[in-house]
Amino acid sequence: MNVSPLSGGRRFAFPPHSGFLFALLTLFLLSACDRAPSLPKLNSHDVIVAFGDSLTHGTGASANDAYPAVLAALTGRTVINAGVPGDTTSSGLERLPAVLDEYKPRLVLLCLGGNDMLRKQPEAATENNLRLLVKTIRASGAEVVLISVPEPKLFGGTPDFYSRLAEDLKLPLEQDVFNEVLKDNRLKSDPIHANAAGYRVVAERLAEFLRETGAL
Repeated sequence: MNVSPLSGGRRFAFPPHSGFLFALLTLFLLSACDRAPSLPKLNSHDVIVAFGDSLTHGTGASANDAYPAVLAALTGRTVINAGVPGDTTSSGLERLPAVLDEYKPRLVLLCLGGNDMLRKQPEAATENNLRLLVKTIRASGAEVVLISVPEPKLFGGTPDFYSRLAEDLKLPLEQDVFNEVLKDNRLKSDPIHANAAGYRVVAERLAEFLRETGAL
């Protein structure tokens, strides 16, 4: 049995397996820190809005193969496709209030930033616009899942501002799926868009992500 000195000359005895229990507790706390922030469970009538650009719209595939349509089929929830090709974080800010007012979603899947990068907008401006988009969505009473997109260049990963925003605003972040899909030629219709198979991968991963965060 281990002992530890305390003030006043007393000694406290630890159980023989306290080191093992402490290690288990440490592992549990570390794994909890790695988990995405949780989401309230969606009711069957709750609306999900997928808000973004051409990757949300489904450019490169049919409307039925866009990831919001596939996600709706996988989850049994209403998923509105509010993706507009060419949309930037700036133009997204302009049209977001009308979308929120029309559909009154419980959850918004936010996937923007790719066109900002294509147009070489300052990264700080893109990050600030995304922050304002999140705050606008939350002010409406909806929850947010942030979906990052890769930089449009060879071997480009996802910019740091997505993970920074997720940490600052306590957001669930799906950081990898578009990065992985758009690096696989079998899942692409052109250099910057997925095909039907690619959008299905995105929808399947998002459905799994929503289950992990407690929304489904």
